[in-house]
Amino acid sequence: MIEALILGLVQGLTEFLPISSSAHLRILGEFLPNAADPGAAFTAIVQIGTEAAVVVFFWRDIVRIVSRWWLALWGRVPRNDPDARMGWLIILGSIPIVVLGLIFQEQIETTLRSLWIVATTLIVFGILLGIADWIGAKRRKLDDLTYPHGVIYGFAQALALIPGVSRSGGTITAGLLMGYERAAAARYAFLLAIPAVFGSGFYQLFKSWGEPGVYGPVETAAATLVAFVVALLVIAFFMSYISKRSFLPFVIYRVLLGGTIMVLLATGTIDA
Repeated sequence: MIEALILGLVQGLTEFLPISSSAHLRILGEFLPNAADPGAAFTAIVQIGTEAAVVVFFWRDIVRIVSRWWLALWGRVPRNDPDARMGWLIILGSIPIVVLGLIFQEQIETTLRSLWIVATTLIVFGILLGIADWIGAKRRKLDDLTYPHGVIYGFAQALALIPGVSRSGGTITAGLLMGYERAAAARYAFLLAIPAVFGSGFYQLFKSWGEPGVYGPVETAAATLVAFVVALLVIAFFMSYISKRSFLPFVIYRVLLGGTIMVLLATGTIDA
């Protein structure tokens, strides 16, 4: 239970920062007494807690988007209504991660969880985030989002199926490269993640029900609750932070963490 609560705490702290929560759970699992990978199923289920925090934090936005999208579907509001468009953009942007997640499910749950891959993606995508933050124009707002850009965001989010990429980091990087403001890129990244995370989490919950795992259902539920509470605080901090500051501290952290893991792997301190 203590291990599960620690993992839930780390999930809540890292889900919305561009440093990859799945990488942190994968790495941390090696240093807990069980010394085991918590698993893709545990990770996906605990993410339900952090995504529930997104729903609470952006509740008004979500209700407005869903209601306007529904009304536009029946012709009661213009189809080009900004909130109705956002509804379609979220649906469109969610398709890549669903398709690729199903196609590469076996690799996601096995091969791609190698710590060599995790360390490499932490470093590579950390550097890409730094470059995007440096060269991005940061002029476009969320109302400027187009359908082609929504698809690009969607494929960027799909990269987060690989631990170490970071769901928020990948989508924010894509947004910055396309010229969006930091806050706009992060806001869309969080909204876009809702269908994917809930879908993946509940799918894994159904799939793993009754099967033995590193953590049982009570421990997993407790970790999910802790992740929810902590994530609420982190979202508020992150949205305030990025409106004024760069992503450089996160870039440095990712590179240092990835480098440290590579050294530990090369010296045989931990197993990939």
